[in-house]
Amino acid sequence: MSKIRHVATVCDDGRIRLIKETLPPVLPGTICVRVHASLVSPGTELGGWKQLAKKREQKESFGEGRKFGYSNSGIVEEVGEGVSRFRIGQRVACIGYGFALHTDFAIVPQNLCVELPDAVSFEQASYSMLLATSIQSVHRAEPKLGENVAVVGMGLVGQLVAQLHQACGNYVIGWARNKIQLDVARKWGIDEVVQMQNENAVEKTKEFTKYKLLDTAVLAFPGQSGSTWKQVCDSMKITPDGHRMGRVVIVGGSEIELKWIPANMDIRFAARTGPGYHDQAWELGQDYPSVLVERTTQDNLQLGIDLIARKKVDVNILTTHYVNLLDVTESIDAILDNPQDILGLVFLNK
Repeated sequence: MSKIRHVATVCDDGRIRLIKETLPPVLPGTICVRVHASLVSPGTELGGWKQLAKKREQKESFGEGRKFGYSNSGIVEEVGEGVSRFRIGQRVACIGYGFALHTDFAIVPQNLCVELPDAVSFEQASYSMLLATSIQSVHRAEPKLGENVAVVGMGLVGQLVAQLHQACGNYVIGWARNKIQLDVARKWGIDEVVQMQNENAVEKTKEFTKYKLLDTAVLAFPGQSGSTWKQVCDSMKITPDGHRMGRVVIVGGSEIELKWIPANMDIRFAARTGPGYHDQAWELGQDYPSVLVERTTQDNLQLGIDLIARKKVDVNILTTHYVNLLDVTESIDAILDNPQDILGLVFLNK
């Protein structure tokens, strides 16, 4: 008899509803996971909490909902043919668009999963996708000990990127407009913050760096950068002949206007979680030669879990809301009146 699962869907009217569907088969190279927790990534999954709240006010017909979610954790229920790394009853973290859904049962390719140590909870492990994405962005930045770094945009990815750069021994200043985000960053111990609505980001960054200016800037926000891009450029190191220097890493889907300026800055994109993601053969178990690919998506996932276990990264402090998956519609409605107060939201299956 086929097993039925519950899956969260986001609808056109801004509401999240559960649907019932038949659980897909456990194919070779995949595992079935009874999900205990999943993290909402509001930007890529929902277009932002504010946008979701705005759709709710418009009261459009909701039509057929769209399944979403790509980061969850739970216990292995079944393993497919060819899977040797996992066993029934094992605690795991899982990622992958279309796989690690907001649901009670997920079918996930084995290379998109890692084992959880006892020191890491299901709720913490649900951050794996965004943490691996943040780790990949730090690899792309190639940080050196003692550098000055600005993280622009302090949503979940921005918070994690800032924590990682501080763990590398860098001095980090976070730029944001959202007060809740800045308050959370202060709580975990960021070196400095800029409230962009009422503070001069360039001047405060100059003071923070003791007028040495920035070695690296990370753009961790979606959409048009507008005047923020000029502020970033004005905050980068400058040579005696007037050329801006340093590295800019774009991890949040930011759109910048590229035009010639007297500069020798490196602009780097950090896509997704690292090599392997979206390569079906790799996801199902085929590996890359380590001599060619030093860090795969799975390496970044494992590193993220290790950093949580060793208390080098604090994800607990980022979670502002917990929601029971089976009560999702009513629970989300109850908190969408104040979308600006939501940072990390974790769905729980209990």
